[in-house]
Amino acid sequence: MVLQKQQQLDEILSGELLKEYKTVHAMIEIYCAKHHGVIHGLCEECTELSQYAKTKLDRCVFGQNKPTCNRCPVHCYRPEPKENMRAVMRFSGPRMLLKHPLLAIRHLRHEKKAVPEVPKKNISNRHLRKSSGKLKADS
Repeated sequence: MVLQKQQQLDEILSGELLKEYKTVHAMIEIYCAKHHGVIHGLCEECTELSQYAKTKLDRCVFGQNKPTCNRCPVHCYRPEPKENMRAVMRFSGPRMLLKHPLLAIRHLRHEKKAVPEVPKKNISNRHLRKSSGKLKADS
């Protein structure tokens, strides 16, 4: 089951977007364990937030050049998921150094990169898959 989910994820996201998703998902897992009491996996609310994050990463106009969300000039999250994600990151951010040090350090290094200009042409992961004919029923 876990391998199947990973294969589906690898088919949708790749490269920097996949690394970003793994970081966000790890943060949501930490939050869910402490706030909702779920030890393995995620509760329904956190699963929805994780899926929402994956969708937003897939459709990010920056594609593989995506800056970290807190430095991004494009605000793509709806207000409610945005507040939920802020709460997750506020709680889980400091704990990531203990639970997932490599992901945390990679994220901190990524935050220091210059924010690129918003691309004029759509280079989102989803757009590139769609134009290459690899888009499946994952939208």
